[in-house]
Parts: sequence; C-alpha cells; structure tokens
Amino acid sequence: MTGDPVRGSARFATTRWSVVVAAGAAAPESRDALESLCLDYWYPLYAYARRRGSSPEDAQDLVQGFFLVLLRRGSLADVDPSRGRFRTFLLTAFQRHASHERARDNALKRGGGVERLPFEIDDGESRYSREPIDERTPESLYERRWAMTLLSRAVERLRAENAGDGARADALLPHVGGAGEARPYAELAASLSISEGAVKAAVHRMRVRCREILRDEVAHTVADAGEVEDELRRLVAALA
Repeated sequence: MTGDPVRGSARFATTRWSVVVAAGAAAPESRDALESLCLDYWYPLYAYARRRGSSPEDAQDLVQGFFLVLLRRGSLADVDPSRGRFRTFLLTAFQRHASHERARDNALKRGGGVERLPFEIDDGESRYSREPIDERTPESLYERRWAMTLLSRAVERLRAENAGDGARADALLPHVGGAGEARPYAELAASLSISEGAVKAAVHRMRVRCREILRDEVAHTVADAGEVEDELRRLVAALA
C-alpha cells in the first residue's frame, strides 16, 4: 500500500507510539500522540478492571485517574524501547496505578471535582454488560478487548473510505468484520442487483484493504517496524 507507515523506517518513525518512545514526556508532540492513543484504547483497561472485580464506578475512577496521571503529569519514565508495545506498557502501568490506588484507599473519588478527561468512559459499562460470558483471565480478556478494539477501528476506517457506496458498503462490511449479520452472498447479490461473483470480489477487496488498515493501526502501537507482524499474530490469536 503506498504510504503505508509500516514500510520504510523513515515513515514508521512518525507513528504515534514511536513518537512517545523517542521523546518521552518532554515534547508536546509526544503528549499529543499519547493522548490520542489513550483516547482510542481506554476500553480494554476498563474491561480489565471490571474483570478484576472493580465496580463500574471504581473502574471508571481507576481508568480516569490513571490517564490523568499519565497525561497530565507526564509519567512516562517507564517507557522502555526494548519492550516497545504500547499494549504491554499500558497494562503494566495501569496495574501499578491500581495497586497504588488501593494502597491509599482510592483517594480520587468519582465526580468529586477531579478533572475529567474527554473519554466516553460512561459508555464503558454498557459495552461491558454486552460482553459474552467468558472464563478468561483478566489479562486474557484485556488482550482480546485490545484486538477487538483494533479491528473495530480498522472497520470504521474502511467504512469511512467507502462512505460513497452507502447501503452497498454497509451490506458487505459484516463479511469483513463489521457489526451486523453477514447475509448470504446470493441474497446480497439479489438485493444489490449484481452477480454473486461481483459480491465475492467486492468482499475480497474490502478484506484486503481492511488488513492493510489493521496493520497500520497496529503500527501506531509498537515502537519498531519489526514488531508489527508479531503483534498481528498475537492479536489474531487473542481473537481465536
């Protein structure tokens, strides 16, 4: 794909997590990049906290408080380029934050005049309540939620790219990984007034493009281009 940030070290160096790793907390562009990542990927931490036994309110407090510390105080001393996955850094730092909060009896209370970050965190519990019954460990659930968040972001980017196709794109996206029921190809062909072969070809093109976008999303969460393929394999395994 032309311009793919995964291809070419110069281009890769501009991705969000690599900016954070390179600059630490010192540079404004690093803080902006980190805030963008946190806005995108707060929900896996919320699901992790809930699976660990926190109430909805306490899980909200923990996630909000963690990001306030991370973003407003520039707590990036623990970023280690040799362990360059944002996913790994985020969970490890969050676990330390949760332990610290328990030790001081969770002094950051919900709604008590504490600064709130612009995350749609109130939506977290409605999303969590729709989670299927799952016996995974909190860590395994975190991995799965992370992978599903990446996939969802890729599908939404694909949807935006195909916005001009309207109903056709919406009908095909469930075969790519989007929400909704994936209708049989023959039924789709009849409803779209195209051949079944044309439906299959269109779905194939969208899947190829979705994989490219997903690879780009993953690239933004690792510090080195060489980690992208391994991270993709891990995330696919988490979805299995």
